[in-house]
Amino acid sequence: MKDRGWMEPIVERVVGQVLDSHAAQLRSEIVRRVMEELEADSAAAPSNSDVGTDLARAVAEIQMGTSQREILGALLDTCSRYAARVALFVVKGGHASGWQGRGFAKNDQLKDFGLDSNAPAVGRTIHDRVVVNAPPAESDARFLEEFGTPASGEIRLLPLVLKDKVAALVYADGGADAGGKLDAGSLELLVLSTSAWLEVNSLRKQAHKEPAAEPTESRPVAASQASPAYNDPFASHAPGHALAAVAAAEASAPLAAGIASPAAGDQHAATEVQSAVIEAEAAPPDLYPQPTAQSEAAASEAMTPAASGVSPEDQEVHRKAQRFARLLVDEIKLYNQAHVSEGRKKKDLYDRLKEAIEKSRTTYQKRYGNTVAASANYFQDEVVRSLAEDDISIMGANFRR
Repeated sequence: MKDRGWMEPIVERVVGQVLDSHAAQLRSEIVRRVMEELEADSAAAPSNSDVGTDLARAVAEIQMGTSQREILGALLDTCSRYAARVALFVVKGGHASGWQGRGFAKNDQLKDFGLDSNAPAVGRTIHDRVVVNAPPAESDARFLEEFGTPASGEIRLLPLVLKDKVAALVYADGGADAGGKLDAGSLELLVLSTSAWLEVNSLRKQAHKEPAAEPTESRPVAASQASPAYNDPFASHAPGHALAAVAAAEASAPLAAGIASPAAGDQHAATEVQSAVIEAEAAPPDLYPQPTAQSEAAASEAMTPAASGVSPEDQEVHRKAQRFARLLVDEIKLYNQAHVSEGRKKKDLYDRLKEAIEKSRTTYQKRYGNTVAASANYFQDEVVRSLAEDDISIMGANFRR
């Protein structure tokens, strides 16, 4: 076991390559499906043949983003081509807080504007996770008073869903002047593409970060190497790819400027400094909910059945095993969303996802099957918790506990 340290960089490289490969496949699949749908529409309406090309370019611009801020900024920039006014509200604890807008006379005043979650249209979007088309009377009266009622008498709210929860709302309307643009179908596709890309980006970053820190056996971990107890997939991240930012700026409105790309040798230190600047100036709040003190305590208690008799080093192995299990199951959910939804309804989820689950189980066992974490079955527990929503009957009769 002591001679297996040489394997860690190999594991890190392979996992990173696999995740990068999945990301490229997903990008191609999204663009392909968009083009297929729009080509079918253009056959019936030849005059709209350029719509498919424009939308494909818009999706590609979103996927150029490498940080949460870049991706959400590109979402608003591209949505502004299909609606006269658009704004993004980050949802935390059922409350929607403004981040940025496009097309409003007072864009700057949108920041931190609290949208009334009790307004019928807002509440329905958050709780039902559906696109809502509604008259202004069902929206936030204070918002319309502050920024103006759309001339068309129609507003649209689109949920940006991450981890099965609404992480943000996109507000769109045709503007204060008659005849303003509001292409509902294009807006919905851009929001869905953004949701998928944020999920992929999160998994890629975790995959690149986790393997190097994971021990392959139960051995002491230096304090400087220990990962934080909560690895937020959307922590602030300084843009490190100037090309992506330039391309997005040329194709649409410029994203935030003035942040230099760090040199390769100073990448780590520069990223830490730039992250603090971005967080203070323009970065949106993390879209994933932070764990509460109660949930952290519950997770810690569930992690080590006899915590009082486990050394700090072994507890760290348990924590990392739990995070790795979470990462594996998150990837299963991301690439099998239709199977997950149908399997939950029919209560045969394991049969539909057997190949993916067992491959991930093997990966987990190879890494943690011979460590102190083997005494707890974190992968199995995460499958039931995340895929079956804590209802083991959803997995079906063939699932082995």
